[in-house]
Amino acid sequence: MTTDRPSSSPAPDGAPARDPATLRVAIISDTHFPRRGRSLPDDVLPRLRNADAVVHAGDLCDLQALDELRTLGPPVHVVLGNNDRPLRQLLPETLTLELGGHRIGVVHDGGDRRGRLRRLRRWFPGHDAVIFGHSHVPEHEIDPADGFQVFNPGSLTDRRHRWPVHTFGEALIDADGIRFALFERGA
Repeated sequence: MTTDRPSSSPAPDGAPARDPATLRVAIISDTHFPRRGRSLPDDVLPRLRNADAVVHAGDLCDLQALDELRTLGPPVHVVLGNNDRPLRQLLPETLTLELGGHRIGVVHDGGDRRGRLRRLRRWFPGHDAVIFGHSHVPEHEIDPADGFQVFNPGSLTDRRHRWPVHTFGEALIDADGIRFALFERGA
């Protein structure tokens, strides 16, 4: 899937203005609908609607939630999570996205934290970054040798492992590279 910025869109509330050549990708994971919420949180909707693409790294858990994501406007890319049984026939286990000239892999479970960067690089050769979920704990690691990155946005609706807040992420993508950012809900 290739996405190039179609036109300049307004920055969402609270988001800095950006160069029109920059793609803004909203990143969420592990929403566990309807058990951990009935719909996407209102305070996150502007960022999702104003993104150039939305990535959900699995455990959406509900067809109605998938439909809600798809009505927001931007292209939606979702992978199958370990709790996505109702969506098994609809979602792939992995994705490769071509965004702004960069290759980004998406998978739900990146495996054990120890060795994760090396493992995801092996799973997605030739990629610039990999987005994953599963742990509900945010993570961002960059290989200093070549800039390869792995990013977990945490969970928008379900805190785990004593992580104190609900989180989501964003990637700003342009000719210079991919810059991931993490946001706390309501902040």
